[in-house]
This record gives sequence, C-alpha cells and structure tokens, in this order.
Amino acid sequence: MRITQILLPLLIISLSSISSHVLSDQIFPAHLVGTFSRNNREPKYTIEYLPEDAPFHPGDNLESMVMHDKQGRRFLCFLPKEEESSTGWTSPQQNISTVLMETDKQQQLKLKTPDQLLQPLNDQCLLRQEGWWSYEFCHLKSVRQLHLEDGTKIVQEFSLGNYDPEATAAFNQNVSHASTMKERYHSHIFTNGTICDLTGTPREVEVRFVCAETRAMVTSLTELSTCKYALTVQCPTLCKHPLFQLEKPVSHTIHCNLIPQEEDTTRNEEERVVSESPKVADS
Repeated sequence: MRITQILLPLLIISLSSISSHVLSDQIFPAHLVGTFSRNNREPKYTIEYLPEDAPFHPGDNLESMVMHDKQGRRFLCFLPKEEESSTGWTSPQQNISTVLMETDKQQQLKLKTPDQLLQPLNDQCLLRQEGWWSYEFCHLKSVRQLHLEDGTKIVQEFSLGNYDPEATAAFNQNVSHASTMKERYHSHIFTNGTICDLTGTPREVEVRFVCAETRAMVTSLTELSTCKYALTVQCPTLCKHPLFQLEKPVSHTIHCNLIPQEEDTTRNEEERVVSESPKVADS
C-alpha cells in the first residue's frame, strides 16, 4: 500500500504532462517522461509509456492501476514491487572511523585502513578559493586561511591548525554520535592554530575525508562553532574501501501500456453493466 500511495501522485502528474496535441493513433517510442525521488537515497521511479504495438508484459503479482491522460486515453500502469533494502546501514550520517574500530572489518577483510588509502595525498597541498579567502590544506601538516593577490602573493594569513596525531586518534576513538554530514568520512584533527580574538584560544579544524570518484580536492569549509571548523576533502582512493562508498539509489520503472480503443470500450461496458446490475434485497 505504501508504494501505491507514493507513486499515484507521480503517475497523475506525469500523465497530465503528456502534450495534448499528440494524436491518439500516433505510435510512441518507449519514452521516459521523468525520474522522481524524494531524495538521492530513496528509490527512483522512472515512468515509461509504451505504444499499443509494443506493450510491457508484466510478471506475476504486479500491482496495476488504470490512469487517464488529458485526452481521456487510458493507460494500464504496472507498479514495481517494493523491496526491502539490502544495506546494513541504519543511518547515512556516520564517522566511519568509529565503525571500523568497532567491527574491525579492515582486518577481517584484509582491507587497507583509511590512512593507508590517503597516502597518495602525502606531500600534497590542496587549495580552494571562496571569495576573498583561500583555504590551503596540506595533508598531515597544516590548514591555512589565506588572502592572495595575483594568485600567489600572501597578504593575510591565519593558521587553522597543525596536524595532531594524538588528538586524531582520541577523536576517532571517542566519536560515537552521528555526524551532521550526509557523507561517510574519516577524520583528522588539526590543533594549535592562530589565536582566536573572540575566544582567546587557538583555532582548530576537523578535516573530513570523503569518497568521491573525481580528483582529490577541498570541497567546503564550515565553522562548527567560534573558530572551530570542519574542512571537507574528497579523495577518490577512499572509494576503494566498501564502507566509504555511498549507497546508490535503487531505480524502478513504472510501465504504462496504452489501452487499445476497443479494449477500453469493452472495459467501460463491463463497468457500466456491473454498476447497473440490480442489487439483491436483504431477506
């Protein structure tokens, strides 16, 4: 019932969007009208309209419903079966370092650790410019906030922190809450940055490494609290570890067959006969 409640409005919207100038005897190719999903992790539903001479042949026990378009034509639409998710994840918002230590999966599966997968970043510095400021991340070294002139000349600089292996180990061991991010990540802690004028304490930054198929780069910086930051770095080598791979949404197709005119007339006649059949009085 749940899948029907979700898909019914989508079918109505899609059918109503079919252009009114299309002739009833036109033979449509398989045509994808749209893909619908409430977010990028829930199943996606593609509605496919099929011509009368090439209908969809459903399997057993597929739920169906008859829908009308603007021209009054009727389509018999077959809804995909609702399947239980096969993933073992209960939340997409997790610091994977905690999961790795709790399950010790990298030893069981003989996988490389996150830090081993991050080794290609050794001796690299990544720069991201956002308006007036640029942010420089040097792996296992430092994070700086810079204002550059002519792309290279540093005219203003703040240290957001230096890599702190002890703080990193303690952080990854103690973190058990769900993160505020939608990605699964591994963290490094950078401490002892430039003193913050507002708090009188050194700036700090948590660098969050996430899986991404594109090149390694800094993607964002967020101020979690005054002078405490989170810097996100995407790294393709992390994708080699299954626990860092993002779930791909399941894609389903709703097949809608155009009901032939003669069959449609027969259906209407049967419905009329049933509706007009005299009711047997209760004894």
